[in-house]
Amino acid sequence: MTFDSNAFLIILTGSLIAISCGLLGVFMMLRKMSMTGDAISHAVLPGIVIGFFISGSQRGLEVIIGAGILGIIATLIIDWLRKKARVQLDASIGITFTLLFAIGIILINLLAYKVDLDQECVLYGEIAYLPIDLWVTGSGINLGPRITYLAILNLVLVGGFIYFFFKELTLTSFDEGFGTVMGVPAKAINLALMSMVSYTTVSSFEAVGAILVVALLVVPPATAFLWTKNLMPLIKLTSALGIFISLTGYYLAYFFDSSIAGMMVSVAGVLFLLSAAWKGKGAVKPLGTSLPQF
Repeated sequence: MTFDSNAFLIILTGSLIAISCGLLGVFMMLRKMSMTGDAISHAVLPGIVIGFFISGSQRGLEVIIGAGILGIIATLIIDWLRKKARVQLDASIGITFTLLFAIGIILINLLAYKVDLDQECVLYGEIAYLPIDLWVTGSGINLGPRITYLAILNLVLVGGFIYFFFKELTLTSFDEGFGTVMGVPAKAINLALMSMVSYTTVSSFEAVGAILVVALLVVPPATAFLWTKNLMPLIKLTSALGIFISLTGYYLAYFFDSSIAGMMVSVAGVLFLLSAAWKGKGAVKPLGTSLPQF
């Protein structure tokens, strides 16, 4: 492949992942649960390990299913600690993800010391390797980078989920009590959203790593919220920022011969800081105080 084709594939895949994470991140932010994505990205480690031993591969469907189940469990534990044990949300998140992540590391040390599985290889990805991780059929046909197809599937699933449950997600994100009164199954919608976050984060680990996934869940929606308080513009601006972060991050990483994922996170952080400085301290209004304008 030429440099241009590699660059296109990396930027395209990064943009697809950024849009998928950003779309979910908008609703996570509106629920004041942005850092739950960070908790899920670490809490799913035991599910990844168990799925690996069932399938014998880091790329098996069992790994995704195991991670998804652990993501739901993490969500239930956080919700239980917050509502039943009356623990603060940030403390609930910290307790949950550190506990489950520690269990995952113990499982790796106990069960995976003779195989190629450790916390680095399941949590830290490098998108620069994407052009050489090809999907080759049994007949030897090269279909291109495997992760790109996975990123396309992620975006289709996330987009479809938001499209079909947009009203329910909107009502429960801005006013869960009002949504419940209107007949929306708030708990089911919340679990479905957390399941999508679990799937998206885990399926993106291999391409960009956990840190960039968390950054894409949190930073673009937060940056967009500094510029607009209306839901549809917020979603569109978040998607545009994801594309810009992928494009700019790649070329800056190429120019400085640095980590692509690390540079994308840096670009996202700088964009947020510049937006916050420009808009001023009074720009951010409390979330969830009213229903959105479309």
